[in-house]
Amino acid sequence: MNTMTLNAGPAVATGDATAEQNFVKTRAENIKTVGTPFCDDAKLRMRNVNVFYGETQAIHDVSLDIGRNEVVAMIGPSGCGKSTFLRCLNRMNDTIEGCRVEGELSLDGDAIYGPKVDVVPLRARVGMVFQKPNPFPKSIYENVAYGPKIHGIASRRAELDEIVENSLRRAGLWNEVKDRLDKPGTGLSGGQQQRLCIARAIAVSPEVILMDEPCSALDPIATARIEELIDELRANYTIAIVTHSMQQAARVSQRTAYFHLGKLVEVNDTETVFTNPEHELTEAYITGRFG
Repeated sequence: MNTMTLNAGPAVATGDATAEQNFVKTRAENIKTVGTPFCDDAKLRMRNVNVFYGETQAIHDVSLDIGRNEVVAMIGPSGCGKSTFLRCLNRMNDTIEGCRVEGELSLDGDAIYGPKVDVVPLRARVGMVFQKPNPFPKSIYENVAYGPKIHGIASRRAELDEIVENSLRRAGLWNEVKDRLDKPGTGLSGGQQQRLCIARAIAVSPEVILMDEPCSALDPIATARIEELIDELRANYTIAIVTHSMQQAARVSQRTAYFHLGKLVEVNDTETVFTNPEHELTEAYITGRFG
């Protein structure tokens, strides 16, 4: 995993809050993305993406590539649009009434929002791990076997057994649960439940894994295990992770994207973002001047 020392500046004093808000508003009005938002071997390609909730625009003209076998971290203040953008990548926003997505989004050149796209196989290709662990009220075995069953990947018990074991091994959970696969997944610890959800996601052989603050509800030990797992999974998957922890972004990602007020401010290799950012808004955020 990446190791680096983050820039650390003093947080703004309370009396300077209005000045900081004015600074942010002025700089944000005409943002043009700086850095390296595009890459040569893009697994996911997004161009001029705009997202609306009714009349309210949440994402403004975002263009970004996510490379094959790359971890891209998305950071920024609460409400900046990073989770909304992440959910565009497997059309989870389709479930929100009044949400409208414009622009070009593709997975290996296939349009994600094409008129004939079936979201069920799309979400098998682009799996998602949510903020809070959400195992099904089923056994550990059935949690992992559920996806392969409904997608027709496997039907015979021997095939399912192999998929369940391999998925739990990749998620670093097999040795902890192999003797209690018939026990409820909800009976596991928080960190184990999140790894079970990761095993469930990879059981259908996705190409991309989206993670929306996967460690926010976990203790430091469980968080460290998930971060190690992300680093291991990168060999086989493309990963996009939304995180509020800049330290986590620094540890797990190769590139970091900074969002602000629904706009993509900067994308660069992670070390550059945290040690020598190109945009003054990025620098203000990572040094604690606002957040």
